[in-house]
Amino acid sequence: MNDLRSNLSLSIEDDAAKTSALIGYGLMILGMFTGIFWLIGAIWVMVKREDARGTLFEDHYTNIMSTFWWVLAWSVVGLILAFFVVGYFVLFVTWVWSIYRIINGLAKITSNKPYIA
Repeated sequence: MNDLRSNLSLSIEDDAAKTSALIGYGLMILGMFTGIFWLIGAIWVMVKREDARGTLFEDHYTNIMSTFWWVLAWSVVGLILAFFVVGYFVLFVTWVWSIYRIINGLAKITSNKPYIA
């Protein structure tokens, strides 16, 4: 019953935060294939994060930003280790992990749930 009620009555702030987070997720998905949109998605979420404070979807912004920073860090490590071949494995695992985080976030946000539920 509570899930049904939350689906029907989002506040204006929650709805705007959800839309901005969905844009962030969409840009991150595009960025998995083009690169530049990954950065644009992270910047979008950083700019819009303050608007999402106190909303149901605030932790989606944290998810997107932490995914961005962890992928960036592990990609640098993977690129350095690519000289020793193991880096390709690091890059692949990082890519798969980021797909999981984004899909998990999309599954939750489209159900009007916070990322950490």
